[in-house]
Amino acid sequence: MAKKTKDLQYYEGVGRRKEAVARVRLYIGEPEKSIVVKGEKVKVGSIIVNGKPYETMFSLASEQKRFLYPLEITNNIGRFVVSIVLAGGGKYGQLEAIVNGLARALNATDKEAYRPALKEQGLLTRDPRTRERRKVGKGGKARRQKQSPKR
Repeated sequence: MAKKTKDLQYYEGVGRRKEAVARVRLYIGEPEKSIVVKGEKVKVGSIIVNGKPYETMFSLASEQKRFLYPLEITNNIGRFVVSIVLAGGGKYGQLEAIVNGLARALNATDKEAYRPALKEQGLLTRDPRTRERRKVGKGGKARRQKQSPKR
């Protein structure tokens, strides 16, 4: 969670879904100025996922709408430089991990203002559903039965 210091550079939140993990950092900046993130100058309001703009990774309009949902309900679009590091999982799991991480990072910025709206939408809660483990003697899959002999 965020540390309460005067020289705080960013707020951080970690989101998870299935095997995907997203580390989200919200860098505080002033409009019309750039911030140095990992050695690169970035304009305030831009969103970077694994070193690339988020539009290249999530190109569909529905994905982008879901991606920006936590920023939209808290009226913070264009206020921060968002830096995201993704690892593991598939595209949908990564998207949900980002949404969870963004909500947690926004919650760290101002708990009293943003927490009720984020909690009401269920964005602060991690989805507990994960992949079912493979069982021994089942023929390769979690629930598959071995084929019985015909004669």
